[in-house]
Amino acid sequence: MNIIYEKVMLGIFIIALLVVFYGLYDAWYVYHKAGDDGYLKYKPAVGESINEESPITEDMVAWITVDGTNIDYPVMQGRTNSEYLNIDPYGEYSLSGSIFLDSRNSGDFTDDYSILYGHHMEYGNMFGALDDYLNEEYLNSHNSGELIVGRNADAVYRIGIFACMKVNVYDNKALDPNSFETIYEYIQSNAQILNTSMEKSNRILALSTCTEPVSNNRLIVFAYIYEEAEK
Repeated sequence: MNIIYEKVMLGIFIIALLVVFYGLYDAWYVYHKAGDDGYLKYKPAVGESINEESPITEDMVAWITVDGTNIDYPVMQGRTNSEYLNIDPYGEYSLSGSIFLDSRNSGDFTDDYSILYGHHMEYGNMFGALDDYLNEEYLNSHNSGELIVGRNADAVYRIGIFACMKVNVYDNKALDPNSFETIYEYIQSNAQILNTSMEKSNRILALSTCTEPVSNNRLIVFAYIYEEAEK
């Protein structure tokens, strides 16, 4: 009986150890994928096409860069807003997913209001960097960036970050690309941080991420899309 008991306990111990090792590997893998910057070599240069040998799929519609942060990613667009939640820009399964444009938006960013989504990852990866924008001083000092549209850099826009707020995922204004007529007033009334000195534009870009692992709350950073930059 003692021998059987010892074998059972040894089996349980081995299984528990394997579960722990798998958990550690899974955490490392997710972090590694989120922090992988190998795709940067495929970033379209201003005035040039993306590298022809790039493994980034044809669903790439843009590239978003926010100066002074880790946000420097290809922007994907799927047929639905769930397609790129767990698919990376190479089309492979990944818990960190991709930065992606709302499926209801135009892929050339000519809409008045465009929305980008990304997972909230540790160490400022993906859209985890958006947390810092809840600090007014940080928002005012990290408010510039660039939006390269199309695999051939068909258009290059400057962006200027001017507001940050938390909303409920079921909010039908902040997370609705068709709400441009009311979104500016909504931001003015509900933003936790608002820089009114920023140059205004007739197009707005929203960067949205979750605030907790399981929550209906979303953190949204708003930016103006300015005229096409010089190529």
